Amino acid sequence: MNKYAPLIAASITAMMILYLLASKTTSKFKDIPNERSLHSTPVPRIGGVALMLGIFIGWGLMYESIVWWVVAPLLLLFFTSLLDDIYNLPVKLRLLLHVIAAAFFVYGSELHEQQGFVVAAVTLLFVVWMTNLYNFMDGSDGLAGGMAFFGFGMYAIAAYLSQNTALASLNICVAAASAGFLLFNFYPAKIFMGDSGSISLGFLAAVMGLWGWQQGTWAVWFPLFVFSPFIVDASVTLVKRALRGAKVTEAHREHYYQRLIQMGWGHRNVALAEYGLMLSVGGSALSVKDDSWPWQLLLLWVFIYICAMLQLDIRWKIYKQGQNV
Repeated sequence: MNKYAPLIAASITAMMILYLLASKTTSKFKDIPNERSLHSTPVPRIGGVALMLGIFIGWGLMYESIVWWVVAPLLLLFFTSLLDDIYNLPVKLRLLLHVIAAAFFVYGSELHEQQGFVVAAVTLLFVVWMTNLYNFMDGSDGLAGGMAFFGFGMYAIAAYLSQNTALASLNICVAAASAGFLLFNFYPAKIFMGDSGSISLGFLAAVMGLWGWQQGTWAVWFPLFVFSPFIVDASVTLVKRALRGAKVTEAHREHYYQRLIQMGWGHRNVALAEYGLMLSVGGSALSVKDDSWPWQLLLLWVFIYICAMLQLDIRWKIYKQGQNV
C-alpha cells in the first residue's frame, strides 16, 4: 500500500483536466446536445482520459495489489470506449467488447470454478449491465463523478473495516481520482467523462464489488446496495421503455434524474440529492454486520424507491399536462 497513491491519483486527474481544457484537444471531443442531452451548449467529453490516467498511475504505485483480470479488460474497455467517443462505434461491436471484458474477469478470477457456471453466467451479465449502466447515468453535472466518489469510497471503507487494506487502497484511488474529476464536473460542468470514463467506471463498480465478495470482504448484496441509486433508476427506466415497445438503445431523457432536472430541480440540486441518497443507502449497508441478506433493510429501501418513483411519475404527468396547456 502507498499512502500517497490517492493524493497522486486525484492530482494527476485534476492537472490533466486543466491541461485538456487549456489545449485545443477538447474541440474534437465536444458533447453536442441531442434528444438525450440536458444541456443547450456543447461541453467537452474527454474527462475520462484524465480520470483513468489518475487511476492507473495511482494503481501503479501499488502494483503488487492489482491483478491482470481487472486491469487487462479495463484497458480494453478504456481504449475502445475512447475510440467510440471519436468515431461512434456500432452498438453491436461495443456490446461484444463489453461481453469479452466481462468474460476476462469471470475467467481470470476463476469465478466459474468457485461458484459454478450458472453463477458465472449471471455474473457475466451483471458486469455487462453495470458497464453500460454508468454510461446511461452520465448526463448531468456532477452526477456520475460524484456517485463514483461515494460508491468507491463506500467500497474502501468496507474493505478497511474488514482489514483488506489492498482492496481498500485500490478503491480509494478510484474515489480520489473521481474527486479530482468532480472539481471540474460539478455544476456548472466544464467537462464530462465521456464513454472512456463512464464505461470504465461502470466495469470497475461491478468487478470491484464482485472481487470483494470473492475475497470474503463483504456479502454479495453489498455492491447492489451501494450502487442501487444508479441500478434502480437505469433498470426501471429501461424496463418501462421496453414494455411500451420503445427502443432501449435510442437516446432519451426519461431517467428519473433527467426528469427532475427538466421539472426545475437543476443539475446542482439533483446531484446533491443523489449524493444524499448514495450516502444513506451505502451507510445503511455498512451498518449491517451479518453476511446473510438483510431482508428488513432490503424491504425498507424497496419501499422507499417505489414511493419515490411513483411520486415522481405523478409529478411528471402533472408537469407534462402543464406544458401542453
